[in-house]
Amino acid sequence: MHRPTIRTDELDLATHIVWLDSETDFAGWRDAARQLALNEIAPDDIGWHVTPSSSQRRNRLPAVPPDARLVVPREFIEHAETAFCHSDPDRFAFLYRFLWRLRTEPKLLAIASDGDTRRLETMEKAVRRDIHKMRAFVRFRRIGEGTDERYVAWFEPDHFIVERNAAFFVRRFTGMCWTILTPHASADWDGERLAIGPGAAKGDAPAQDDTEALWRTYFENIFNPARLKVKAMQKEMPKKYWRNLPEASLIPELIAGADKAAKDMIARMPTTPAPHHAKVQAKHWSRREPAEAPDDDASSISELREAAKGCRRCPLWRDATQTVFGEGPDDAGVVFVGEQPGDQEDLAGKPFVGPAGKVFDAILDDAVVDRQKVYVTNAVKHFKFEPRGKRRIHSKPNAGEVQACRWWLDRELELIKPNLVVALGATAAQSLLGKAVPVTKMRGEVMQREDGLRVFITIHPSFILRIREPADKEAERERFLQDMKAVRRLMAA
Repeated sequence: MHRPTIRTDELDLATHIVWLDSETDFAGWRDAARQLALNEIAPDDIGWHVTPSSSQRRNRLPAVPPDARLVVPREFIEHAETAFCHSDPDRFAFLYRFLWRLRTEPKLLAIASDGDTRRLETMEKAVRRDIHKMRAFVRFRRIGEGTDERYVAWFEPDHFIVERNAAFFVRRFTGMCWTILTPHASADWDGERLAIGPGAAKGDAPAQDDTEALWRTYFENIFNPARLKVKAMQKEMPKKYWRNLPEASLIPELIAGADKAAKDMIARMPTTPAPHHAKVQAKHWSRREPAEAPDDDASSISELREAAKGCRRCPLWRDATQTVFGEGPDDAGVVFVGEQPGDQEDLAGKPFVGPAGKVFDAILDDAVVDRQKVYVTNAVKHFKFEPRGKRRIHSKPNAGEVQACRWWLDRELELIKPNLVVALGATAAQSLLGKAVPVTKMRGEVMQREDGLRVFITIHPSFILRIREPADKEAERERFLQDMKAVRRLMAA
């Protein structure tokens, strides 16, 4: 990503020259674009450039006319902020042209066939993908000891994403001091303050450290040969990143031995509960009389959770390992409701900790929604499955099971009193609204119950996992991310 050379004859072609402080100076672009648009300055009359030094900056833009107003859709600002990070040197002029058109074409963003709309979408997608790759493939190396200990990483993004991505690394690695070096910019966190600095060279980053052997061991152990698809893996982990990944040296060998490893893994992978569990559970239930509903005297979520351990409102308790109750703050403003616990949730006793839960966490993180501040639960609290050999395969709960377990969900909502509930999938929507809901048709809509509670409709994150085509999977992940951003805006409102 080299800054284009600015020629004198190029500057003379435009009536108005705008100098931006940096490649990511969106605030400077936004203010200049507003002034220019309100003065009816056409796109072809503007030259956009990044100033080589502050002494060369000479913006002389016309003043905003009195009482002038520029009205554009709020969503354009969000789209433009993302696309602004693209490495296309023409992006400043392109975004102004899009803004110029929006004044007379307010529905432009909704016209998917328009060339500019498609270009904006493509730029956004490329930036988001680059952000995702940075989060996935940054590898820190330790330098110094004791109080001088610091972690340094080298990464080569395709776009100008360091500033936009830095807050994620602060949240993820708050407790350590780190620096991420890239050719365009660097991000430095000293435990209290985030600083964005100039770019660096790869030689400025340290060579491998002792922890890389540990990282390779970790990668070798989490590698799942049964789910290996080489082309899809290389699309998600392009070879250009391999030279900076310590685990990359293991990939050829792991691919070569994947078939045998998958057969070995399946042979030793029972997921049924340990034999002693059934005995303990039978002993526990032999002390209780059947009950249509548990005692309704819980005054807190912790008391309700304890009461739910003895739930037998439907037959699902007989085969499940344990009740999987909700988790999160008792006063959470938002409650996410899924369908039911899966295999890993059933064994761990916690909601959303399996593969779908990991997708859910990652997308919440991307949407800047703090999982620690929301409450996560399921419409059904026991795992329903079909045994296939040593494996337990998810089975959709029926209407009777959903209705039986609704008692617990209603009590959770009564105690938490959230401002918003997010229905993740059809089962959750049915439980919350008392009727079947066409999720794909009503996705993104907010419905209000008779008690005034707002319910936001979207898919369950497991749907993303079931998509085989990588491009379709990426598109669906992006749609779910936009849903979560909408939830964040509703939380703020």
